[in-house]
Amino acid sequence: QLQLVESGGGLVQPGGFLRLSCAASGFTVSDYDMSWYRQAPGKERELVAVITRSFLTAGETTNYTDSVKGRFTITRDNAKNTVYLQMNILKPEDTAVYYCKAAVRRWSLWGQGTQVTVSS
Repeated sequence: QLQLVESGGGLVQPGGFLRLSCAASGFTVSDYDMSWYRQAPGKERELVAVITRSFLTAGETTNYTDSVKGRFTITRDNAKNTVYLQMNILKPEDTAVYYCKAAVRRWSLWGQGTQVTVSS
């Protein structure tokens, strides 16, 4: 069964950190572009970070939306078939449901999401 399961969300104070995990089953994450999206209440879902397929280039490529550059890091552990999002120096505006997505060409798969709340 093809599945993505996110975990690691929670309540954190401003300036704090969290690490989100996205565990895949039924397929190999290194064969897909893996992304993290987020959706805040009343807002559209936005792309946060992406890590490309390993075989597409000589190495992996990562990209981030401007608001998280320098604070968030996306990584992939092929041995664990898991993608991570390390989030540092969290701000209240980072509060959202965070979703993991796997994609290649026209195919995509979403996880169920994990809530991140940044508040004092």
